Amino acid sequence: MTAASPGLVAALRVPGPAGRWAVAAAAAVWIGALAGIHAGAAVALVPGAAALVGWASRRSAAAGLAALVCAGALSGSAAAARADATMTAPVPEGPIIVTGLVAEDGSDQRPGVIRPEALGADPESVAWSGPALAVDLEPGMALVAGDRVRIEGIGRARPGTVRGDPVAGRIRATGLERIGPGRGPLFAVGNAIRRRVATVISSGSPADALLTGFLIGDTADLAPSDIDALRRSGLTHYVAVSGSNVALFLAGWWLITAPLGRGSRRRFALGLIGLAVFVVATRWEASVIRAATMAGLALGGAAAGLVIDGWMALGGAVALLLLTSGGLALDVGFQLSVAATAGIMVGAGVARERTPRWAWTALIAAVAAQISVVPVLLLHFGTIPLLAPVANLMAAPLVSLSTITGAFAVLTGWPPLVIVASSLAGLVLGIARLASEWPQLGPGAVLIVAVAGSAAIKRRWRPVVAVAFAGWLASIILWPLIGAGGTSVTVLDVGQGDAVLLRSEGRVALVDGGSDPIVLSDRLRDHGVDRIDLLVVTHGDTDHAGGLAGILATNGVGRIWIPSHAELSGPLVGLVDAAIAAGVTVDRIDVRSPPYRLGAIRIQPLGPQRRYAGDNDGSIVLWVEAGRSMMLAGDAEAVAQRELPQRSPDILLVPHHGSATTDATWLAETVGATAVISVGPNRFGHPAPEIRLILEQAGARVFVTAEHGDVSLDL
Repeated sequence: MTAASPGLVAALRVPGPAGRWAVAAAAAVWIGALAGIHAGAAVALVPGAAALVGWASRRSAAAGLAALVCAGALSGSAAAARADATMTAPVPEGPIIVTGLVAEDGSDQRPGVIRPEALGADPESVAWSGPALAVDLEPGMALVAGDRVRIEGIGRARPGTVRGDPVAGRIRATGLERIGPGRGPLFAVGNAIRRRVATVISSGSPADALLTGFLIGDTADLAPSDIDALRRSGLTHYVAVSGSNVALFLAGWWLITAPLGRGSRRRFALGLIGLAVFVVATRWEASVIRAATMAGLALGGAAAGLVIDGWMALGGAVALLLLTSGGLALDVGFQLSVAATAGIMVGAGVARERTPRWAWTALIAAVAAQISVVPVLLLHFGTIPLLAPVANLMAAPLVSLSTITGAFAVLTGWPPLVIVASSLAGLVLGIARLASEWPQLGPGAVLIVAVAGSAAIKRRWRPVVAVAFAGWLASIILWPLIGAGGTSVTVLDVGQGDAVLLRSEGRVALVDGGSDPIVLSDRLRDHGVDRIDLLVVTHGDTDHAGGLAGILATNGVGRIWIPSHAELSGPLVGLVDAAIAAGVTVDRIDVRSPPYRLGAIRIQPLGPQRRYAGDNDGSIVLWVEAGRSMMLAGDAEAVAQRELPQRSPDILLVPHHGSATTDATWLAETVGATAVISVGPNRFGHPAPEIRLILEQAGARVFVTAEHGDVSLDL
């Protein structure tokens, strides 16, 4: 080791001996938990045997780590078994009345979760400790975690997850009755804090929604486009409540409970109670649990006269949480929280000798955190924001001021403080929206940037790196403009759903939007689309219209088409209401509607021919023609297909994602040289094997978005 090494170690704040053991313990438990989740409890036999051998040979360190791997494997396998047991449990089908405890908040915008206690109506109800169930709510209904409720609705066995938690089925609620609170004083106080925040910060603006996220991590009222902007700008962690929020809450908590907190032990006990209340108020997000556990360990150490540094607290918290709930090993929020915390601690000391210290501290902390989470972001999202440190440097002081001011506003209820806090949050949202358009890097680009950064350390290579960077940045800006002038169709890969982009002479039409607004936003951004001249919603199913939520706020839209006989329900309600508010023309379309000219493309409605019993048959069917022709049939099924005029397009978007509901004769007679199936992972069996066989026997070249990604064809 050189003489400079100890100074570097101190500057980077790498773990000391106790911290290294804590980090090693956390890593051992994490490795074991992952192995247990994927391979089951039997995998614990190997580290268990190693632990016995190590103990017998008095190699206590190796034995201890092997034992921790074993314990982690048991915890991971237990978590996997619990999830599997939940998702395979039987669920009553049809009309159902369930009484139980609310485990996850819910509204008409997102499902809640209930843990059943009884089945049926009083006095004939019977005890039923059934599996967790998702609850889909009607407008005006709400579920609050910790409450005991009675729900009447339609039950279905639909195993899946809700915000990461396994559920065995779903209830479409038609009636909801709150029986009372059922989980004790922690939930009473935690829910009272949430109600207080909602009461004081209640105007419903995007800035208010973000302020609520700063304070309690609740982003339910943030538009999907704004959540996506936070992610793409690298600012999502500000609504993932963490250490600074815990410290701020504890300061206020101790201020309020000061008369009760005399003496270190009593102060420690009150601190633990405060942490538990905060975890409930912020709805036990993984980042909150991590931060609260670290704070609890630090408080416990102080009460016992022990010094618990950051690395000891982080390693200990991770190990304890994974031993308690091995499923956290796969939780994206937990992974990001742990990685970012470690990165910040590694880089925290670098700026101590630099001035102005606050600016260097903010910049280096942002860079260190961003570097540390790169592997997690690439693994789960495929891209990282290149200039996230810049966005963080701009946003960090505003977030701190907004959070502190908002906390005082909630305590005092003074409206001017709310205005100030909300205005600051609005500035952060503006930064996120601006920075979300900055370059995103995939794995290959990250490698190139890493190599370029290493080369730039040497002065002679800096001009080369600067020129290369400028050229790359120019290509990112100019490429969408270069590619926007042709006449083409692109079937976007939006998962299980439809979204088709038509472009000609700089004008754009979008037919449907898939189910996820964030996925659609990413695809439109990838293709350089920020204005849509014509938006067609073939029908109101979520996998066609759900992704269009908030599109009017992020993209200019000239005109909207919806089916002539469509009922305004589900996603169509919000879209039409937003269009009316924005002054966008909404046309109801059927076979009698006139065609639309999009540059060189002529878009003609072929259907719906009439009112149908099923929404799918009532889909808008489009004939698209420039030099070549294409038919977009939405989800039209056999009844509607047989009533369409006989056409044979060059390109066919296969109806209903390749479902077997398509008429075989119609398909064989209609398909031309090219067929595209827009589909993603699903439980419906799409595309049906017999449909693919018909297409292949007809000699069509078949593209499937789940296999080929975006499918772009020249018209």
